[in-house]
Amino acid sequence: MKAIHIHGRGGPEHLVYEDAPQPRSGPGAVLVRVQAAGVIAPELTWEETYQTRAGAPRSLPIPGHDISGVVVEVGSDVANLAVGDEVYGLIAFERDGAAAEYAIALPGELAPRPRTLDYVQAAAVPLTALTAWQAFFDHAELKAGQKVLIHGAAGGVGVFAVQLAHWVGANVIATASARNHDFLRELGADEIIDYTTTRFEQVVRDVDVVLDMVGGDTLERSYGALKKGGVLVSVAMPPSPEKAKEHGVRSVWFIVEPNRDQLIQISELIDGGQIRPIIDTVFPLSQARQAYEQRVKRGKIVLRVVDQGEA
Repeated sequence: MKAIHIHGRGGPEHLVYEDAPQPRSGPGAVLVRVQAAGVIAPELTWEETYQTRAGAPRSLPIPGHDISGVVVEVGSDVANLAVGDEVYGLIAFERDGAAAEYAIALPGELAPRPRTLDYVQAAAVPLTALTAWQAFFDHAELKAGQKVLIHGAAGGVGVFAVQLAHWVGANVIATASARNHDFLRELGADEIIDYTTTRFEQVVRDVDVVLDMVGGDTLERSYGALKKGGVLVSVAMPPSPEKAKEHGVRSVWFIVEPNRDQLIQISELIDGGQIRPIIDTVFPLSQARQAYEQRVKRGKIVLRVVDQGEA
């Protein structure tokens, strides 16, 4: 099969499109004929990409852990998947991803593909939607009527965060450049702050939840926007527990986990028209290096592994 291998630590210059042995499903796993894979640019810098969960080094890892495709082989002890199932999901980062013609996944990482999405659209969903879902509902316990401030709102996680917060009935405040204001209003943002001209902490006060996808100075200034007892959730970098205590808030940093049940709920929202993926650009698998080099403007970059005519 053809696959993208990472030949060294660093950046996209280490990505190589080449032949690779086709994997086989083992006990408790399935083999998926990949149709599309989501680009997760930061994974080229993550330790999980280069070592197993036990800490052993991995040789020539395959990136792209967002997957959509068709189950073609089912291992023993798998009860909820069958050959021919159309699926999408998030493969754990310490195993090979989906930037290949075939990939191994575990049943808990996959869910039925949303009926209203094609394979490319489906591959834009898992990591970003699960990150927003887990941030709001597992960690921040966001509820209707609360105020939430979302940094990086036009990015991959941000577009789902805006939509999910709007769906749950929160008051959604987003930071974004001026060119994305109308776009974010369409997704459900109630208020948008141009971070290039305005310091958000000077105009936003007493929010219940901050979701940060930016880190750095943006993260540090977010404490001032929270109410006492509020929650600062970051997926960019760990917030300071000391600063959280000083401001009387709770801080959370987490890494998204695959979750079949949550994907099923996300699929229901997609098929019901409440949320939708936003795709920035689509590249063929052979151009993965260019895909990982490109800066995302809105939403998600996706690799098309199988042309529609071949699917």
